Amino acid sequence: MLSRRQFITLVAGTPIIFSTPALAAKKKPKPSEVVRVGLIGLGGRCQEIAKTCLGIPQMQVVAVCDCFKPRLDACMEKQGASLGWKPYLDFRKMIEAEDLDGVMVETTTHARGWIVCHAMAMGMDVYIEKPMCLTVAEGRQMVRLARRWRRVTQVGTQQRSIPLNNWASDLVQDGAVGKVKTVWAPNFVCGSPWVEKPGEPMPEGSNEGWWDVWTNQAPLRPYHHDIHRGWDRWLDYDGGGMSFGVTGWGTHSYDQINRGLGTSETGPIEVVLEEAVSEQKAGQFEERVIGPEETGAPYYGMVKTLVGPRAKVRMKFKGGTELALHLDADRSPGLGAIFEGEKGKIEINRDMISASPKELIEGVDRPAPLTVPETQPHIENWVECIKSRKRCNADVEYGLRSTTLCYLVNIARAVGKVGEPLQWNPRKERFTNCDEGNAMLSRPRREGFELPEG
Repeated sequence: MLSRRQFITLVAGTPIIFSTPALAAKKKPKPSEVVRVGLIGLGGRCQEIAKTCLGIPQMQVVAVCDCFKPRLDACMEKQGASLGWKPYLDFRKMIEAEDLDGVMVETTTHARGWIVCHAMAMGMDVYIEKPMCLTVAEGRQMVRLARRWRRVTQVGTQQRSIPLNNWASDLVQDGAVGKVKTVWAPNFVCGSPWVEKPGEPMPEGSNEGWWDVWTNQAPLRPYHHDIHRGWDRWLDYDGGGMSFGVTGWGTHSYDQINRGLGTSETGPIEVVLEEAVSEQKAGQFEERVIGPEETGAPYYGMVKTLVGPRAKVRMKFKGGTELALHLDADRSPGLGAIFEGEKGKIEINRDMISASPKELIEGVDRPAPLTVPETQPHIENWVECIKSRKRCNADVEYGLRSTTLCYLVNIARAVGKVGEPLQWNPRKERFTNCDEGNAMLSRPRREGFELPEG
């Protein structure tokens, strides 16, 4: 086990030892006009983020990191070398060598919390891709360390920085639909357990030790392409990270729910599994006329082939508002939710809204849709907060609360007690009547990949 004052990591079999408190206590100078950033994890999502970063003059990407050398080399060949980015296989070496103000962590979910915590220990402000953690306990430790070391954190639920989303959320909070009786949201597909398979040869060009580092806290298995490239489908690595998955799209939808209800720093008090879990198509997908009020229409075609474990879940918040996770992939605002109250309903999705009656959203102050990439305002907010030291729009506490809703869905399905309310204490972040569920709030971590205690 690691001591409180040190953490040990292995890269190509060589131990590297840092003194965590010393690094965390190191005072950083105030960023100049241009915030210097390193990117960690160079997959498809990071490529989108990097492209957006190039259009933000207040920031500069100066270095990139991935533990898998072929991916790092491909990034440098595609654009990194021409832009002067410096490549690294080890994020700690990148932070030690470069004069960075922050890092953007776009890795796999199962590695994300470990990297974020140790980056914060080394003085970094962090932009954290969603879902921010693999378990509720891991996420709570991320919040503790961010607060202790006063790091600026932004979780990648970018609707928090979209003006139209916030305007409509404020309408809901201000009583436009009256008291919210029910929030309708998608019945997202869960991940599946990994079925053990014989190992496969390592990919060509692999660097020594990378699979151990990539595996991180998860069980160390023989290399397999379906893990490496399909990790978001397996519960040891994510909670259902694919499109229309519980932690994939679900983190966005549930974060929109918290923003609309004003529950960004709390959670439900009850979780009920309403039917047995079964393998289902994500949606119905029959031919029909799609109405103009359906904000999810642009996303319907993206998940037509998705099949996986599903079951309806209902939650209840203090005050009586219910959250019904019932909607199909082609009958729902896949990245948002529908807020139904005494005076009507408002549907809020990614930079799109609709209402019944329509007059609910016809205010003269209604913001126009974005004219820039949807993630740009979110990254800009993080950059601004690095300079001001203010809390970001999607602070790590808010990110934990939306991610917790995802894992409550998964836990309720795993426990399998149909119709039996599981009582949840959002302050203590524990069930009061389900020890089996409490056992799923954390996981054992492999030696060498523990989180710093702070």
